Amino acid sequence: MTRMQRHHVLLSVSAVLAASLAVIGCASAPTAADLDRQTQAMMHASFQAKGIAGLDRLDQDAVQAACSSPTGAPEAAAKQIEAAEFAQIRWPEGGRYIGDWKVGEKLAQNGRGMTWSDQSTDPATNGAQCYNCHQITKQEISYGTIGPSLYNYGKIRGVKNLNDPASAPIIQYTWGKLWDSKAYSACSTMPRFGHGKLLNEQQLRDVMALLLDPQSPVNQ
Repeated sequence: MTRMQRHHVLLSVSAVLAASLAVIGCASAPTAADLDRQTQAMMHASFQAKGIAGLDRLDQDAVQAACSSPTGAPEAAAKQIEAAEFAQIRWPEGGRYIGDWKVGEKLAQNGRGMTWSDQSTDPATNGAQCYNCHQITKQEISYGTIGPSLYNYGKIRGVKNLNDPASAPIIQYTWGKLWDSKAYSACSTMPRFGHGKLLNEQQLRDVMALLLDPQSPVNQ
């Protein structure tokens, strides 16, 4: 075998080995779908249902799945999500948006609900847990900062009279945001209080009053 022939043989063997390694590598690497299935299986194996907290809580809906992507939901997909969620908002019966801010303040302070030790999934037993994420009144010294301050929420948005037609747009926006925050920001971390049956319609009216009533401590 000449030197040239040996060189060609070595090149051929190298090419075969490289191709074989590439095939082996492709066959052994898990796909993204495989990893998702493995993660779901691990999650379901790591938790157990207890009380009202079932394992169905580990299952994401389409919106949650889109927003769990490492790169987030693409802009076009986010717009589609927001439109679909907005279409599902249930507006208050009889156009009655505003309840009692005093009840709303108690709801905002109440952090109970949806834990395994709660006896019912009825939203009437839940609190709104507003202070977990927001400043709401000036008097409260302990509050979360995940969300923006809501102190003076209605005042800085020009709500002086709840019956003034000029107040209608911000009243309707606030209801929609409380009902389903993802209708306005697809990957918002704010709970979907109405959509998720975390608060009932009357509770939402009372939280609305806390945020918007000029007499509420929020707007002092």
